[in-house]
Amino acid sequence: MKLPLSLAIAAALALGAGVSTPTYSAEKNSMTTPAAMPAADSNPFYNPSTLPLFFPHFDQVKDSSFAPAFDKGMAENTREIDAIANNKAAPTFENTILAMEKSGQLLGRAVRVFGNLTSANTNDTLDKLDAEYSPKFAAHFDSVYLNAKLFDRIKTLYAKRNDLGLDAQGVRLIERYHTDFVRSGANLTEAQKTRVKAINAEMATLTTKFGQNTLAEVNDSAVIVTDKAELDGLSDEQITILAESAKSKGMEGKYRIALLNTTIQPLLPQLNNRSLRERLHKASIARGSRGNQWDNREIVAKVAKL
Repeated sequence: MKLPLSLAIAAALALGAGVSTPTYSAEKNSMTTPAAMPAADSNPFYNPSTLPLFFPHFDQVKDSSFAPAFDKGMAENTREIDAIANNKAAPTFENTILAMEKSGQLLGRAVRVFGNLTSANTNDTLDKLDAEYSPKFAAHFDSVYLNAKLFDRIKTLYAKRNDLGLDAQGVRLIERYHTDFVRSGANLTEAQKTRVKAINAEMATLTTKFGQNTLAEVNDSAVIVTDKAELDGLSDEQITILAESAKSKGMEGKYRIALLNTTIQPLLPQLNNRSLRERLHKASIARGSRGNQWDNREIVAKVAKL
């Protein structure tokens, strides 16, 4: 179960085990990949991809694919984790660590693609899903990392990790799980765990809002130029690109300098017009603090406090 708690908090940067991540085999001391399953549902996440290296079938993914996959994936993962935590057999590398490595497959497939799309090609529907599911993901991963029975099994293996006959990879995997659980709060009291859950839920909501505000603010902060002469220093190709950008936003005849996610904008060294350089620089450093609906200062303060 390699989907970290931070996945839900940090815009879904999934690192989980799943069809694109090989699973470790202690018996064969090798890396193996899960076998493809026959398609049983139209949802592209319900079964492993049949593409090379398990690349997602992006041509089949729709906005409507995600919520059902998230819900089914979390429910499936909950059953898997409960089975591991409540296993009456003594904990072993295979029935605990490897079992967690192989869990969360469906959820991992859906979250990884979702994280990529919301980072690179989002839309209003995906943004709403992001806001809706971020706290749900936080709660789900809390239910894993703060599961006392599951952590007891991990602690047992961690205490004797060097005596289990494992190679360096196996030992390291146990250590990694133990570290992840401890850092997520597994050693805390029940009262402290309750507080951590509340913090994680609030952080998930705040950081999702922060990311969405940042994108909207960047788009709204583009510098619009009406006089081509102000673009002195740029190549004809660059000026054409700026004109096309403006046209795509319904501002034909103007020039739109979109801001990139840096403080110093790439065109600054080329522009000869001092006034335009000043406008562009000020627009860049003012993002997220202009007092509009996308102002992130309050969110940053809350996140720092949490």
